Amino acid sequence: MTMEQWLTDEERLTLKTGAFGAVFLVSNADPGVFALIRESFAASGVMSEASGPVREALTVGPLPKLPRDSVPEIEAVVLPALRRAVEILREKAPGDVAGYRSLVLAAAEQVARADRGVASAEAEMIDRIRGALAEPA
Repeated sequence: MTMEQWLTDEERLTLKTGAFGAVFLVSNADPGVFALIRESFAASGVMSEASGPVREALTVGPLPKLPRDSVPEIEAVVLPALRRAVEILREKAPGDVAGYRSLVLAAAEQVARADRGVASAEAEMIDRIRGALAEPA
């Protein structure tokens, strides 16, 4: 059975929104025109390492539409998507939860390190992303 047969379009979009949105959040935590180019390459390198259902979810269908006006607005979409993505995977592909978490955090950390090292705002954003990906208490 392929992922498309057991994961809905909405669920795939949720996984994408979480993963790509996390990268977008970190990139916007310490913005810069030239940094954006380096960060994009860093994130795409990590995302290309995804495998199995997570890779399929990140490569099938449209890209997520994220708010662009402010970091709080982006956060209000992305952090719940990350929590929901973990729930979806826990229910439908429990063996891939750790891989999704690792992939998202690795991409976020690569983006933060891509330009002049990790700024404090980027580190704080990664902590919020890590919290959204954590197991519920």
